[in-house]
Amino acid sequence: MRPAEHCAAATAGDDAVTTQPFWLMPPPAPAEDRGVRARDHQNRLTKPPGSLGRLEQLAVTLAAQQRRDRPGVDRVRIVVFAADHGVCAEGVSAFPQAVTGQMIANFAAGGAAVSVLTQSLGAELEVINLGTVAAPPADDGVVDETIAPGTANLVREPAMTRQQLEAALTAGERAAERALQAGSELFIGGDMGIGNTTSAAALACALLGESPESLVGPGTGLDDQGLAHKMDVVRAALRRSGAENDPLTLLAELGGFEIAALAGAFLAAGQRRLPVLVDGFIVTAAALAAVRVQPGLRAWLHFAHGSAEPGHRRLLAALEAEPLLDLGMRLGEGSGAATAVPLMRAACDLHNRMARFEDAGVSDGDGHG
Repeated sequence: MRPAEHCAAATAGDDAVTTQPFWLMPPPAPAEDRGVRARDHQNRLTKPPGSLGRLEQLAVTLAAQQRRDRPGVDRVRIVVFAADHGVCAEGVSAFPQAVTGQMIANFAAGGAAVSVLTQSLGAELEVINLGTVAAPPADDGVVDETIAPGTANLVREPAMTRQQLEAALTAGERAAERALQAGSELFIGGDMGIGNTTSAAALACALLGESPESLVGPGTGLDDQGLAHKMDVVRAALRRSGAENDPLTLLAELGGFEIAALAGAFLAAGQRRLPVLVDGFIVTAAALAAVRVQPGLRAWLHFAHGSAEPGHRRLLAALEAEPLLDLGMRLGEGSGAATAVPLMRAACDLHNRMARFEDAGVSDGDGHG
């Protein structure tokens, strides 16, 4: 399976108009001149250069991404993508599959961790159902993007067809566009799907060429016996999918609807110059797949935290990413990313509101000011 060269061609008279799928369009580069100006501004603030550590670079990167002298992440959109996984038939989770649909309802009702964090941040939460075995209750707070009642069992067959993959990618694109239209300054993608750490681990193994022993973790809380079985399941899935290395094909073979939708959302966000804050293990697997599709996307990604899932460190290393936080979190939902937003806001406030040496009448160490 290869990336589609063209989605469709429409003809009006003698003029043929060819459209490409959005994932074949590279994102623009951040505005380098804004980054240079932001760095110069940082060096003129009333502090020794570099004394605020990574907060300084965070503000400089956001200024370049947003093409603004005063970067900001006051308007944040958190989107939780949810779907079920056929691999649950292999007994890889400590929780029943019905929990996916139940948690969708919990997100919408405001009772989940990411719901509480969203409220604390004054952010916006969108929940997208891409397909569950047990349909969640109808709720105005849930976007219905159902593709199928979950993916196929990736041990026995490809997790999704090419058409299903493209539907999931496009659902992610629509979510990014809604965030842009709402005026969002930062996009966070979260995940929900019983069995999805198995899918993400298989995808990560294939993308990195590493063994299940390196990347498979306990997920929802498996004991040692359950973890060993999960590794066997991932190993079997990798044998079935073969030596394929195309990232889109690997998403279809081993991914989940929510993982593919996250990848699509990140690609679309980068194309729209919308910075992305990446959550934990599952979301980072989606981010790596998306960066393999369009390497230029990496310039639009920030990384929130280091998950307790052992494979997350390998994914971060592959992306040359250093997360902002390390709190031992492994919940998913976008909760780790939401927790990191106040740090990003602090970086922006310091950049935008601190006095410069010349304005405050403070010597800069060279006899100026």
